[in-house]
Amino acid sequence: MKILVPVKRVIDYNLKPRVKADGSGVDLTNIKMSMNPFDEIAVEEAIRLREKGAASEIVAVSIGPAKAQETLRTALAMGADRAILVETDDQVEPLAVARILKAIADEEAPGMVLMGKQAIDDDCNQTGQMLAALMGRPQGTFASLVAIEGDHVSVTREVDGGLETVKLALPAVVTTDLRLNEPRYASLPNIMKAKKKPLDVKSPADYGVDTTPRLTTLKVEEPPVRQAGEVVGSVDELVTKLKAMGAVA
Repeated sequence: MKILVPVKRVIDYNLKPRVKADGSGVDLTNIKMSMNPFDEIAVEEAIRLREKGAASEIVAVSIGPAKAQETLRTALAMGADRAILVETDDQVEPLAVARILKAIADEEAPGMVLMGKQAIDDDCNQTGQMLAALMGRPQGTFASLVAIEGDHVSVTREVDGGLETVKLALPAVVTTDLRLNEPRYASLPNIMKAKKKPLDVKSPADYGVDTTPRLTTLKVEEPPVRQAGEVVGSVDELVTKLKAMGAVA
């Protein structure tokens, strides 16, 4: 079984984003960029499935600027077999990403598309669901456990009330949550090997997809500074203050 793993280049999760002075967006000047953490988990899970004999090939895909090749090389160093970069400088929205991924899936015919549930830059949490709808395939979102069972995949999902397990007929789309696994670090020998692994560069036009944004960002601003808490001397004093704030009736 072939597994397709989309990965996205985002601001490193250890860094605090800076808003541009004019409020038009996030300042990416001289900022460290890394693979989206949820996508790292997806790459790791694909590698583990291959190690168990459930997968034969892992194809990493990224949609973004030329520098996204660095993100793909990271996926290759972790263990992906080959990579595809759909190069564009546009701010690609989830629907356009899903359409490009569908076109790639039509060509590659993967048994599973395994991807992060969301990207930490826009937090949309839409692409996986849109892709499943476009492909007409079953989906398992927020996966904390993935197990291949013949021509089906069992996915344990993290839901508000606890855990839910669904059994999906392959091919399917699965999106990963944080507790699925802990991604491995790429070893130096694997980093060197990754430089020789195949990486194809395409464009959205190759897949017949228009990436022109449909949404306009009006303004980006920092969240308000959180006010310091206040220590109260008794429950009665706490209730009085909450009533004054309108928090309780």
